[in-house]
Formats: sequence, structure tokens, C-alpha cells
Amino acid sequence: MGMTFKQKFNKKYGFKLSEPHSIREISKITGYTYQGLKKIFEKGEGAYSSNPQSVRKNVTSAQQWAYARVYASVSNGSKANKIDKALLKPRKGFHIMKSGAIMKDSDMKTKKVSY
Repeated sequence: MGMTFKQKFNKKYGFKLSEPHSIREISKITGYTYQGLKKIFEKGEGAYSSNPQSVRKNVTSAQQWAYARVYASVSNGSKANKIDKALLKPRKGFHIMKSGAIMKDSDMKTKKVSY
């Protein structure tokens, strides 16, 4: 079986694969706003309750399903990332690149143009 989005997230950012993170921590790590991630979390909780047939057997709570959606949403190229793109806003001091990657404004290199 492949890695979960949580495991991919943890591998990308250098954490133990099973380490959990709060929404606020995910916001600080990724550069996305807390408010946007919270809305995605709430969508996940709602989906758990309103569409129980889509919930995998190993998921035991609405919060577990919601966190899975948050981790998937912050993973570029995932289905959840495309669906929740409008909610994924960069925090102040961050910028979303055309590739979907997010960077600190201070890390962006500016090109000097000479004439």
C-alpha cells in the first residue's frame, strides 16, 4: 500500500511519518492560512457525516476524515488540492507559484534586468 497524504506531508517536511499536526501547525509549516485550512477541515467533517458510504472502514471519526482531507489538500496535484484550491490562500509573506508550490516572499529570487 502507498503512503498516506499525512505520511507524504511528514516526509516532505522532515517529521516522523506518523507524527500528527494541528491545523495551526499545518498552516505555519505550509504557508496557507489557518482560516482556509479550517474550512477544508469542516468540509471533511461534513462529508464524513453526509456521505458515510464513501468513508473507508479504517476511519473511525469525522476528525480523522477531516484531517485526511487537510493533508490531501496541501499536497500539490491531489484531487483534494484541485477541489479546495479556492480555500488555499497564502498567509501574509507567502506566495503561490504557478506550479502550485508555496514560497516565502523572502525566499523568492528577483531577476535583475540589464539593458
